[in-house]
Amino acid sequence: MNQGNIILFDGICILCNGFVQFIIKHDHKQVFQFASIQSTAGQKLLIQCNLPVQSLNSIVLVTGNQYCVKSTAVLRILKELGGILKFFYVFIIIPVPVRNFIYNLIAKTRYKLFGKLEQCFVPGPENRERFLH
Repeated sequence: MNQGNIILFDGICILCNGFVQFIIKHDHKQVFQFASIQSTAGQKLLIQCNLPVQSLNSIVLVTGNQYCVKSTAVLRILKELGGILKFFYVFIIIPVPVRNFIYNLIAKTRYKLFGKLEQCFVPGPENRERFLH
């Protein structure tokens, strides 16, 4: 498994957990690892990236010493998954402020629209090694 592609996500957000499940289902090469932003590993990575540890409303893709957030992270993840999903990467041509405006609308209302878990997602035994703690 490639140790350089880590996805940080909100572990109590139902939408975010659904996206993680989608990624796992389509990540046939198992290039991604995961950490919730609430976990110790997630907090350490946020600090290393100089991102806020308390008020982050974004998915983060950490690749080596670089990271991307929000719509750019989502598009790069879809591109890496390959297949038909890589064609969504064409939306990268849309200016970041426009893409992130839409992303931010969803992020701000995600708990209201999709709900919130009482505790962070716990992966099953078949995927446990892909999650950082």
